[in-house]
Amino acid sequence: MAGNISTRTGDKGTTGIGGGTRVDKDDIRIECLGELDEANSTIGLLRSKLEKGHDWEPGLIRIQTEMMNLMGHVATPSTSEKKCSAPLPLEEPALMEQWMKEIEESLSSVTEYFLLPGGNEISALCHVARTQVRRAERRLITLHKQDPVHPSILQTVNRLSDLLFKLARQETNRSGVDEERWRLFRRER
Repeated sequence: MAGNISTRTGDKGTTGIGGGTRVDKDDIRIECLGELDEANSTIGLLRSKLEKGHDWEPGLIRIQTEMMNLMGHVATPSTSEKKCSAPLPLEEPALMEQWMKEIEESLSSVTEYFLLPGGNEISALCHVARTQVRRAERRLITLHKQDPVHPSILQTVNRLSDLLFKLARQETNRSGVDEERWRLFRRER
């Protein structure tokens, strides 16, 4: 049987972070962790929608695991005497870049335009996760200004949003769904 998750220690608006200290639940570190957790959960939902044995599955599982590890680092202030024991995502940015390169090679065209998010359910979930990752990245930058975050964490989150965009494109391409390009509406003179 699992341990008791309801400790009641947060009833007064604080929560524990790495190193054993407590902070307010609206602390930037907690905001950051919440955004990363939300994005990771959406990637889990995306995975659940894929057919068994889908070629994205191993990469997405690896990414979710790396996100959990990097969240351990984000949860631990740089001044903490107790350091996070999870590995940093040192290789993850390069692995995602390689995956993106493979995706680009599989697509019929390179995009230099904005796409309307959608296509089909899988593609749309990629876009939802992408926007959540971008929001998490913005919160990470705010945290980084207050307490430096390891560069590999910033790089991993930045590459992840790019990868999710490429996955959305690959999904629409594979499923034969046309990409809906955003076009600037201009008044006729």
